[in-house]
Amino acid sequence: MQVTPAMPPERAREIAASFDLRALPPDFYANPYPVYAALREAEPVRRMPDSSWFLTRYADLVAVYRDAHAFSSDKKVEFTPKYGAGSPLLAHHTTSLVFNDPPLHTRVRKLIMGALTRRAIADMEPGLVLLVESLLDAIEAKGGGDLIEDFASAIPVEIIGNLLAVPREERGPLRGWSLAILGALEPKLTREQEDLGNRSVREFLDYLQVLVADRRRHPGDAEHDVLTRLIQGESGGEKLSEAELLQNCIFILNAGHETTTNLIGNALVALQEWPGQKDQLVRTIGKAPDWNALEPAMTLAVDEFLRFESSNQLGNRRAVHACEVGGVALPEGALVTLCIGAANRDPAQFANPDMLDLARENNRHLAFGFGIHQCAGLSLARLEGRVAIGRFLARFPRYRLTEAPTRGGRARFRGFLAAPFAVA
Repeated sequence: MQVTPAMPPERAREIAASFDLRALPPDFYANPYPVYAALREAEPVRRMPDSSWFLTRYADLVAVYRDAHAFSSDKKVEFTPKYGAGSPLLAHHTTSLVFNDPPLHTRVRKLIMGALTRRAIADMEPGLVLLVESLLDAIEAKGGGDLIEDFASAIPVEIIGNLLAVPREERGPLRGWSLAILGALEPKLTREQEDLGNRSVREFLDYLQVLVADRRRHPGDAEHDVLTRLIQGESGGEKLSEAELLQNCIFILNAGHETTTNLIGNALVALQEWPGQKDQLVRTIGKAPDWNALEPAMTLAVDEFLRFESSNQLGNRRAVHACEVGGVALPEGALVTLCIGAANRDPAQFANPDMLDLARENNRHLAFGFGIHQCAGLSLARLEGRVAIGRFLARFPRYRLTEAPTRGGRARFRGFLAAPFAVA
């Protein structure tokens, strides 16, 4: 089944000529990559209608990521007019790990990474396998289902819920809150989206206040329980304020959920469009003597899925002082959008970038970012991808989409809302 529609070159150039993140046409959301290619060729450092700058070359993104002194991740200047002073969305998105500079970023990242060691992630694998196999059992019993609702979205909710030790019976609202809060990061919001995002932050905080109070009374194992680590802080070090603690719990739940859901869903849909790659991966899985032997091949495949359809397509920075990127002078205070989706298909970095190649070597994609803000959970995401995609294909090598999947319709996070399928 053809899921991603082709876009004629002249249409891609037309959209690129008047490119505005706040006024994107429907065919861009369906397939943004020809537009990114047109921008990269004609105007790789583009001045946008709102006076921000849009970057599409791999080398330029890496240069910005490398220079955390010249390019700030702090979003107070950018988000205050967007969300309004005093709003829940502003409070959340300007306190979370990803949208802050050191020292807050350093403190929170260090605490999170202490519970995401190689050993801790390895310890998660048996439980992850049991979860995936139980989901596959349910799918087999029904003869199919929805790749997103019945599989992709169910996995990270459980894994991140386990990391924070959220009681299983209380995880129901997490996906809805996550979609609403992250959806509010889109370049243009409707009033309904903004209201839902603010309400979701308030409800999430109300829930977390109760959860945190209980964890203070009954601490968990700080080696595996991220919430207990965040509460206790580093030994002899500074602890997070209550606001920092609560907002970063929201961030952990959201970041680990949305991007991994998209990774798994995008991968399984992409394989329907690239049957030769699917067949090769299925043969590789079938010939492996055990799952440990498959890790190298599955790691290559997961990284290629991340490059080909980056779960997170856009990042943002602010120029702390006047500087230059890609030969273009940027003024102090310039807002810069880093187009990860475009950089990951830059032919200057990747051979045949519009081809899905699951054996691609030296795949230095930017789906996890780069530099001091590189995703703290990248090893966990890779593990989830390997286990989920590999075991799905082992169980259902002849799965097929039964109708066209529904895109999420967002520029920043690329994924599907629904993808109905049958197992044979």
